[in-house]
Amino acid sequence: MRNDRDVTQVPLRGRLLVAAPPLVDPNFDRTVVLMLEHGDDGALGLVLNRPSETDLIDAVPEWSALATHPPVVFVGGPVSPDSVIALARSDVEDERDGWVPIGAGFGTVDLARSPEELEVVIDGLRVFLGYAGWAPGQLEDELEQGAWIIVDFAIDDAFGAAPDDLWKRVLRRQGGRIAMFANAPGDPTSN
Repeated sequence: MRNDRDVTQVPLRGRLLVAAPPLVDPNFDRTVVLMLEHGDDGALGLVLNRPSETDLIDAVPEWSALATHPPVVFVGGPVSPDSVIALARSDVEDERDGWVPIGAGFGTVDLARSPEELEVVIDGLRVFLGYAGWAPGQLEDELEQGAWIIVDFAIDDAFGAAPDDLWKRVLRRQGGRIAMFANAPGDPTSN
């Protein structure tokens, strides 16, 4: 899906990339990716709709009380599957020790600290193993090819209770032609 303006010039930090059907890469089929960084050095994001079977209390017990439902570890993407990124809700807008704001009401938090050590009040937490990453120019090429739909982020996209339905919900709220993609069959040959 090509946007009206040059997609390579759209600032992506804090926005969503929604996989356009059919995205043939199984790592990203029907995913919603929150972009944390995008620039000349490449891009980094988190897949928001891939919960794992691992309970957060088993992975980081000191942070589990802050978890939003479902309280599990999420698969953030195929790159560096042992790395951990924690996304949190907070109203603090400026960077602080252990806190990096990404957009209004959310940012990343350093799990090496205890929640009590932070200078911010956390109102919800999601923990991700791995991330989605693109080399310089790679994401721009995928955008030009129509592999992703760029949409605005809503706070419940990252912290809502039903991550399995997120792809369809995000597409439907766009309205018009984009909303129709929510009804696309998982296997286009079954249409």
